[in-house]
Amino acid sequence: MVEQLNIVVDWKRLWAGGLATAGVAALIAWLGTLVCRALLDVDVADSAAAFDVTDTFVGNYALTAALFALVATALAHVLSLTTPTPRAFFSWIVGLLTAAAVVLPFTRGDDLAIQVCAAVINLLIGAAIGSLLSTVLSRTVFDRERSWQG
Repeated sequence: MVEQLNIVVDWKRLWAGGLATAGVAALIAWLGTLVCRALLDVDVADSAAAFDVTDTFVGNYALTAALFALVATALAHVLSLTTPTPRAFFSWIVGLLTAAAVVLPFTRGDDLAIQVCAAVINLLIGAAIGSLLSTVLSRTVFDRERSWQG
């Protein structure tokens, strides 16, 4: 556990929650792409993925979502050590970045159906990252002075 003043961070559980969140985010990217392709006959644009590491767009999109979840975990860890209300700041930052990720597909020259699918998938990924890691923060960051938690 990391301790600063009266704040205690159970970093092992925080990062375990971050890894689990990365898995969920990757699954959302994979399932969202699958739904768009199989049910809606919409091929989500390859530009939605930030990395070109794997041979498939779905793999790159899932990897991108997982990486963003891990970056969000690092942000949550830093905020928990430096700010008086880490969950509030975390929620605002993730919420604003999610809003940007939802708008981003509409800045590209793709068809409207592709843009909408990418925006919805990005919204679901951002909502999952924000809600899951906010809950993880509530279970892994303790203020000894103000909390009933030991």
